[in-house]
Amino acid sequence: MKRVLSGIQPTADSFHLGNYLGAVKQWVDLQKDHDAFYCVVDLHALTVENEPAVLRKRTLAAAAQLIALGVDPNKCTLFIQSHLAEHNQLAWVLECIAGFGEASRMTQFKDKSQKSGTDRTNVGLFTYPILQAADIMLYQAHRVPVGEDQRQHIELTRDLGQRFNSRYGETFTIPEAHILKSAAKINDLQDPTAKMSKSAASNSGVIDILDPTDVNVKKIKSAVTDAGKEVRFDEKEKPGISNLLTIHSALSGRSISDLENEFAGKGYGDFKGAVADVVTSYFAPVRDKTQALLADEKALLEILHVGSEKARVVAATTLAKVYNALGLVPYKK
Repeated sequence: MKRVLSGIQPTADSFHLGNYLGAVKQWVDLQKDHDAFYCVVDLHALTVENEPAVLRKRTLAAAAQLIALGVDPNKCTLFIQSHLAEHNQLAWVLECIAGFGEASRMTQFKDKSQKSGTDRTNVGLFTYPILQAADIMLYQAHRVPVGEDQRQHIELTRDLGQRFNSRYGETFTIPEAHILKSAAKINDLQDPTAKMSKSAASNSGVIDILDPTDVNVKKIKSAVTDAGKEVRFDEKEKPGISNLLTIHSALSGRSISDLENEFAGKGYGDFKGAVADVVTSYFAPVRDKTQALLADEKALLEILHVGSEKARVVAATTLAKVYNALGLVPYKK
């Protein structure tokens, strides 16, 4: 089977609906017919300032949510990035063959450094894509499921892998970007022209998976709608209703045209109530399972330990090949 590698940052207390439909749901599908490696990339989260206790809590919550949402440790390798020192070791090697210019051209670094200024931008943000490249090539991944915004980082990964192979012999599998084409483009409930995101000015438009039922019901019933009363999909003229139709369809499995027919002649209030019912019933068992996993931290850590040991077998083999190709003298116990 082709191998896939993808990771998610523990930067919030809960995943939101966009995280699930845009990435995690497709991870669940990919594990069925791929050799899948999925990790909580806690080292990447260090590019912004964190409270240690909060980072630890969010890392475990991310792992628990992945399992609750269907990422099966028996079908994939699930682990925490920082549990394997090989990520940092390979990242240093790749930093030594990466050009300053190509690293500085990464769009995300340019955008963030321009907003905060170079004096307030840490080096980790600059080298972030190179650690990401190490994450990928350490496991000899064939495919990397990512969003379109990460395509440039995958191209850098390919360039670094090809450069190393050219200089030192065939060592790395050169990965391909598996761009996630979510069938559901989920936007903010309060600004339905903008993508649902934790970076939004207000959390009132974000559906958090772990939020209590009443919180998400209130958010959905307070969602911005459009002129008129017709429940009809039209992203230009009716972005608010179109977004709610997309959410309902993505979770219920019903077609948008079917939903339009059901709510023909009914008001927005009835429709919002139906969307709220679908969302809360879908995620209630996910929230319960997540909480159960977090309540037994010892068992959760054991699951992650097993995943880390499986990952280490692959990671250590790759790093040994890299060190040997570079001429580094091997350490013998």
